[in-house]
Amino acid sequence: MESFHLPDSGSAPPVGVVGVRCANPYIDWMLSEGWNLTDPPSLIKGLAQTMVAQGVAVLRLRVTIRTLHPQAIGHSFTWHRDSGEVEVFRPPHSILQTDQYLKSPYAAMFEGAGGIRRRLDVPGAELEFPILQDLHAEGATDYVAMPLVFLDGKINAITLATDRAGGFTTEELQQVYDMLAVLARLLEVHAMHYTARTLLDTYLGKVTGQRVLDGLIKRGDGEDINAVIWFCDLRGSTELAEDMAREDFLSLLNEFFDCMAGAVLDHGGEVLRFVGDAALAIFPIVAEDDEAGREACTRHDACRLALMAAGDAMERIDALNQGRGERDAPPVGFGIGLHIGDVLYGNIGVPERLEFTVVGAAANEAARLEGLCKTLKLPVLISGQFAQFFPGELASVGRHALRGVAEPQEIFTLPGLLADVS
Repeated sequence: MESFHLPDSGSAPPVGVVGVRCANPYIDWMLSEGWNLTDPPSLIKGLAQTMVAQGVAVLRLRVTIRTLHPQAIGHSFTWHRDSGEVEVFRPPHSILQTDQYLKSPYAAMFEGAGGIRRRLDVPGAELEFPILQDLHAEGATDYVAMPLVFLDGKINAITLATDRAGGFTTEELQQVYDMLAVLARLLEVHAMHYTARTLLDTYLGKVTGQRVLDGLIKRGDGEDINAVIWFCDLRGSTELAEDMAREDFLSLLNEFFDCMAGAVLDHGGEVLRFVGDAALAIFPIVAEDDEAGREACTRHDACRLALMAAGDAMERIDALNQGRGERDAPPVGFGIGLHIGDVLYGNIGVPERLEFTVVGAAANEAARLEGLCKTLKLPVLISGQFAQFFPGELASVGRHALRGVAEPQEIFTLPGLLADVS
């Protein structure tokens, strides 16, 4: 089930609700119980159960909320009497171009058409939407869709279907209509929190985003951590940008980051920033007694995961280049620098515009290692400090000077890569 968790709001009811009873049973339930439920599925389920307790023969209740997300246009929460549970569906953006959406009541409602009601048990019933045909085949007798309007004017929706002979009564629908404003406010709180969580995860990363939500929002807020630092870069990007149309170059950058950042994320790393055609990521090392309750991750674990990510990234690049070769496009080159050390993980910048990232000598050395990849003609270079904590086999490429580092350092790579060069 999709996670829609709000921080614990305590047990005290909201101001103005103490001792107040409402003639509308649904508003009364929302103010006495529903407001304290921490996710939309629980809220939808509780509302459906309250309707059934009031004698409304609800066959299906669905609430659709539109939210900001790079992969989905929102969420649909569907309670069905047969299961008694709420199913969550995240429609992708592409659904807006399909008949499933264009021939649905939502397409009209989201354009401001208002509520829709269709009796399904009368001769000659108008079943112009495919969903009505499906519900009619299921035995439904009445269908109602009503807009849920958020404060910003965004239209969302609640739909109800019943299989009771004669459909919904006028009184039942009036009670539902009267409670829409309260339901919209409750759902809007969940939607706003979800949007904030989504944007932080998307633009900062899951771990970093959680730190910001936990209150680390001032310049200088942060902590010293030990981590594996990953720095990668696209080779020949200047020439590619000059030779390719902007749209094609942007597409190539995204494909490159799919390979690099995608591999980091799939192996538990945190992508901190994209700098043009480069990316900075970390694999944090977490002690077993970590006060935040994060899962322990030793230096060996972090190094192993980082090298697994590097191997995965190389395989993805190979697949990308195979496709580019079939189109007579030049192959994509890259460099990855891996280092381990202490960094400051926190906010830097100006008070009005901050970035949550890592700073320190270890981060700089990871970038220097990546730069050395081009000189040594190797796609992956690994520091001596990293090699100390990695239990597997690595191949030395000798001692090399890194800009800003006093003494030459022994540098390593993957054995197979060294064999390819030789």
